[in-house]
Amino acid sequence: MKDASQTPPSSELQDALLNANFPGSGVGLNRLAARLSNKLSKDGLVIQVTDNLRESLDVDRVALYYFYREWKGQVTFESLSDESLSIIGMTGADECFNQDYAQMYLEGRVQVTPDVSQAEIQDCHREFLNEIHVKANLVVPVLKNQALWGLLAAHHCTAPRAWSDADIEAMKAGARKLATAPSIYKH
Repeated sequence: MKDASQTPPSSELQDALLNANFPGSGVGLNRLAARLSNKLSKDGLVIQVTDNLRESLDVDRVALYYFYREWKGQVTFESLSDESLSIIGMTGADECFNQDYAQMYLEGRVQVTPDVSQAEIQDCHREFLNEIHVKANLVVPVLKNQALWGLLAAHHCTAPRAWSDADIEAMKAGARKLATAPSIYKH
């Protein structure tokens, strides 16, 4: 299978990101997100970290979610086991994410969800995860200069799964490494 993270976004994808309708975001933010997605796809460290995580955790998708303004964001990079699982450019369940969640992630929250169908999460979050075929979810913060830059998520899409302490530590280490990537550090 072709690994989508190894190629830069297609011109169709870049056009879609440029023209995406992010409510209340304006054209400038759309272009910013598209430029960031393009930079991330060329950043060797981002590719290496996300591919290594996807392979070592044996998951279907590792996604990098960037907050382009206060608690509004989108998937700007992903490593996939199959291109049909792509969610690049998706804005997520922003209505579920607020200052309280942001503060928890700033304090090091790790969201471990072995079974989305049984998890105690908001309905809007469950609906979003179901929409993108996530059965198990592991999310850690990406912190830059003590601020919440985004989220790093591992998605298992075929069945629920238990996450080990080693999985959690690998994701946390990956997020720390990503925070030093040129495309993230300079942004």
